[in-house]
Amino acid sequence: MAESVVTRLKSAWNVFRKNEQEDLTPQNGDRYYEYGMVSSYARPDRIRLTRGNDQSIINSVYNRIAMDVASLTINHVRLDENNRFKEVIDDGLNRCLNLSANIDQTGRAFVQDIVMSLLDEGCIAVVPVETNRDPVSGSYDIYSMRVGKITSWFPDRVKVELYDERVGRHKEITVKKQDCAIIENPMYSVMNEPNSTLRRLIRKLNILDAVDEQTASGKFNMIIQLPYAVRGIKRREEARERQKEMEKQLNGSKYGVAYIDSAEKVTQLNRPLDNNLLSQVEYLTNMLYGQLGITQNIMTGTANEQETLNYTNRAVEPIVSAIVDEFKRKFLTPTAITQKQSIMFFRDPFKLVPIDNIAEIADKFTRNEIMTKNEFRQVIGMKPSDDPRADELRNSNISESNEEIKNRLDPNEEIKNRLDPEGAEQTVEEVTSQNGEEV
Repeated sequence: MAESVVTRLKSAWNVFRKNEQEDLTPQNGDRYYEYGMVSSYARPDRIRLTRGNDQSIINSVYNRIAMDVASLTINHVRLDENNRFKEVIDDGLNRCLNLSANIDQTGRAFVQDIVMSLLDEGCIAVVPVETNRDPVSGSYDIYSMRVGKITSWFPDRVKVELYDERVGRHKEITVKKQDCAIIENPMYSVMNEPNSTLRRLIRKLNILDAVDEQTASGKFNMIIQLPYAVRGIKRREEARERQKEMEKQLNGSKYGVAYIDSAEKVTQLNRPLDNNLLSQVEYLTNMLYGQLGITQNIMTGTANEQETLNYTNRAVEPIVSAIVDEFKRKFLTPTAITQKQSIMFFRDPFKLVPIDNIAEIADKFTRNEIMTKNEFRQVIGMKPSDDPRADELRNSNISESNEEIKNRLDPNEEIKNRLDPEGAEQTVEEVTSQNGEEV
């Protein structure tokens, strides 16, 4: 029987609890009814990208990959004797991945947070915040999880900046490496190295933004050549007065028009953006897209099947595989592994299939006995059929034999065929009782 919420909370072990007295004292201003740090425009638990990574190009790439990874289904499963998927295990870990990871995030939002943080930081920690017992004791069930930023590394521990939902702010805690999942971006050399393609692109975008801001600041950036030398103090004061007069003319003009003396000369310093800088940004963007398997059609949602497959194999699956592998390594005990437990991800193969092709695919899958009719109906969002044959792996294009039809129509036929061949007077009840069956 599943634990009640009240029982679970009473017995739960919390990663922040060891410092509870220090963290929740009134003088620190952290008690839930005293902290005045509630934001009306931003959630305090949300990830904040590092400086420069909030550029529109970079942020859109991160978001695209994170959404696509989060669209996959990650389950805690049990395998059969051939290491094939057998069933989903309904426990705390699976509920964190699919239903609710914590009080602030659904399972999908949690996975998206993992990927966004991973792409931004390069390496992150996923910490079980609430469990049914201290992880040091061995096997434990996970109730809630959070994504943390690694701030310091030690031989067997890491210092992690983690959001504490009890007080509404991030805190630094020290966690054993064996008690948390430490996930590294499989594309670290492309995205997170100091001189990687992504970092170079960010630097160019920062320069471009600075130039653009300067150009669009409303300044004319011009030099007025006066008809006299300004070496003396008096002439400099006259020049400053002339400058103020020009600024006053421009500010008071509806269309930004001013006049100058016939002996004066104006030199405009504003220049268009450096074409070389723009070409470098374009070059680095195309290089980054190529290294990640991304195309412009991927970003706009108009990619064909081949583009989508290439992008999935180059970017999506390596990231979700890194997450799943580390979860298996850290959150499954050796005993659980010997019991054929595992963590797997599943991708809906029909998500991008046009509706016109669904019927054809359904026919091929059922005819080749890959999926039952009810399994396929579930994929396309239809309720199962009540027909018992809809749960059978059989080719509907092959006619049933007379014997199959007879047995299907008369369920006792198989039992009747097992009566004494010598013609002894045995009833159906006697035959079934001999074989331990029920009629």
